Amino acid sequence: MENKIIPYGRQHITEEDIQTVIEALKSDYLTQGPKIAEFESNFAKYVGSKYAVAVTNGTAALHLCAMALDIKEGDKVITTPITFAASANCVRYCGGEVVFCDIDPKTYLLDIDSVRNLLQASPKGTYKGIIPVDFAGRSVNLQDFRALADEYNLWIIEDACHSPGGYFIDEIGNKQLCGNGKWADVSVFSFHPVKHIACGEGGMITTNNEEIYKQLLRLRSHGITKGDDRYNNTLAFANGGNEEAIVYPGWYMEMQTLGFNYRITDFQAALGNSQLNRADEGLERRREIAQTYDVALKTKPYVKGQSGTVDGHAYHLYVLEVADRLGLYNYLREQNIFSQIHYIPCHLMPYYRDLGWNEGDMPHAENYYKYCLSLPMYPTLTEEEQKFVIDTIDSFYKSR
Repeated sequence: MENKIIPYGRQHITEEDIQTVIEALKSDYLTQGPKIAEFESNFAKYVGSKYAVAVTNGTAALHLCAMALDIKEGDKVITTPITFAASANCVRYCGGEVVFCDIDPKTYLLDIDSVRNLLQASPKGTYKGIIPVDFAGRSVNLQDFRALADEYNLWIIEDACHSPGGYFIDEIGNKQLCGNGKWADVSVFSFHPVKHIACGEGGMITTNNEEIYKQLLRLRSHGITKGDDRYNNTLAFANGGNEEAIVYPGWYMEMQTLGFNYRITDFQAALGNSQLNRADEGLERRREIAQTYDVALKTKPYVKGQSGTVDGHAYHLYVLEVADRLGLYNYLREQNIFSQIHYIPCHLMPYYRDLGWNEGDMPHAENYYKYCLSLPMYPTLTEEEQKFVIDTIDSFYKSR
């Protein structure tokens, strides 16, 4: 393994992917072409939702969801501190207030009991919504969160950026795929290169709510529509049209709300379609890698916790909690193994500290952060490379 770099994540681009993108680049469309609608349709089928809206990235997806759910100045929204900052920032983009709740130290997910306690301690109507995160690829039990949300009249944004293809088992034993729209109002996914499906950059929103879907379509493109939801605006008849028989001229469109340019390109969608064709294959390999890590490391005395083998886990990340995390991190880098830390708790970022959050507010999240390390996890990781990673970890602790 001399001089070979092993990152924590890596895209897998095949010759088929390349040819698909080349075909799109040679077509008549680079931006709003047919590949986008095809990708949306295919992705909706993959996760089991009614609707899907492709956007520029996962952060844009979160922002549009926050707008579609009408977050306003001062609205309080609950989320986890163990996530990428965008899960919380989307609330701030709309002027809302982020309220962090602690994680379950066994699953690393937003702890529903902590959320329940928070809601019970405040008058009903204090909070507007919940953003649970399928961290590392482990699915939140959204059936339980839906019941709690309904009790307090809250909406749910599922941050499923780590978990396409992941699922949880509901109370009657059925698999509930992340993003299927049965329990969450909207769900978001990311197509960053280290994710399961790579588009370079890109994101997707899924929902079963038709009104939210239509609102998302407007918001991703400047708030403009040329569709069937146009108003009977007299501007349409500026050229002497007959207002009694409404016939919109071909040029007519309306900006109905203040939106953004969050549109994905046609060639990115083409790549997404190609990647989606082998998503299950990649997911199966990720679970094999996780099983190998689990068996090799679960009895080691230096291991304080790990992702383990979990039914329905999509394994965007494989997390290990270890003693002397910094020492191991540096040692691995010396061997060209580039592990990563996911995540520094959001509430301890300077921006959120300035809003009043402090050390000690989220003890489980903070304790997790002291020990967490994300090991290499991607479908093209070979057995030899994974063995090298495991042996290198072992050698570090044996040399101490």
